[in-house]
Amino acid sequence: MALLSLDEAQARLLALARPLPIERVAIADALGRYLAEPLRARRTQPPADLSAMDGYAMRAADLPGPWRVIGESACGHPFAGTCNAGEAVRIATGALLPAGADMVLMQEDAAREGATLSLTGTPPDPLGKHIRCKGMDFAEGAQLLGHGTRLGPAQMALVLGAGHSHVAVRRAPRVVIIDSGDELSSDPGNCAVHQIPASNGVMLEALVRQTLPCTVLRIGPVADRMEALAAALSQCEHADVVVTSGGASVGDHDLIRPALAAWGAEIDFWKVAVKPGKPIIVATRGEQIVVGLPGNPVSSHVTAFLFLLPLLRALAGAAAPLPRSVEAISGEDLPPGGPRREFVRAVWDGRQVTARRNQDSGALGTLAASTVLIDRPAEAPAAPAGTPVPIYLLENGGIA
Repeated sequence: MALLSLDEAQARLLALARPLPIERVAIADALGRYLAEPLRARRTQPPADLSAMDGYAMRAADLPGPWRVIGESACGHPFAGTCNAGEAVRIATGALLPAGADMVLMQEDAAREGATLSLTGTPPDPLGKHIRCKGMDFAEGAQLLGHGTRLGPAQMALVLGAGHSHVAVRRAPRVVIIDSGDELSSDPGNCAVHQIPASNGVMLEALVRQTLPCTVLRIGPVADRMEALAAALSQCEHADVVVTSGGASVGDHDLIRPALAAWGAEIDFWKVAVKPGKPIIVATRGEQIVVGLPGNPVSSHVTAFLFLLPLLRALAGAAAPLPRSVEAISGEDLPPGGPRREFVRAVWDGRQVTARRNQDSGALGTLAASTVLIDRPAEAPAAPAGTPVPIYLLENGGIA
């Protein structure tokens, strides 16, 4: 059976994802969530003309002065009167422009003696330069954020600035992660020679949690026995996504596929033409989606990056759930690619990217020391140093 391409496999996976139900949450609880509907402004910002500088508000027609200072406009304490001919009002950055004024003279360009103000510098050019006009940022009714926008710190501030205390988002996905394998030890400091520390479950939970808000239950390590896997799967009845790590290949002890079948899940696809991570499984059980990841830690991490995280973003309502690449310059010669699309662990300094030497799928040291994945197409020709290459940033889940 021919292996699926990455693009085809990702498309099939995302086609299975149905956005979760909508709920309204306080903006303080919305970090990392995705808007379930467009956000429109309930107010105009700024609501009136404001000063962008500390200085004096006046009529531009009265240049070059002098002026008589008749009061002050401070933030939260506007000047109550009108600025008439030959008059000026002391004004602070962000304070309301007094009625009658149409110019702000910076305090560095003026000299004041008592109530008399004189021009000593250069007036603003254009004359309204230091005024933030009403509606400069947005007007009431304007669409500010689109459906599926991720809410980060700036977006959360905008939501509040637009007059909203709550937003409509999709329910946070419920995820169960099952780490399986007879070789896994739950005590990392006391492993026998035939054991390794059970690190994949913790790694995958951390990867999920740093990417978006989720409810996560982690189970394992689970032994390579059908009854043990059945007991683990019995705890997944309320999960939106079930993640397994290990047992996805074709060995005698790779029991994930038969265990899923016994649980009532149907395989949608198995094996994708990527390196590392070929033996990935995607299955469904009603509305539940199962992502079976390889057991090798690097393979598990890379396939979670390429499949699990996009799936969770899609369920959470992201408009663009797939990771986004950026372009970097290869700092070294890259060898020809093999028959599968390869994701090479590498370090990027902001311009040049350099592959790590040990690309084994079990090399956690290499993975931990890497900041990006270089995307090398299948059968890619050799690329000399200086060639532009696409990379994916690891630390933010691939959203640049």
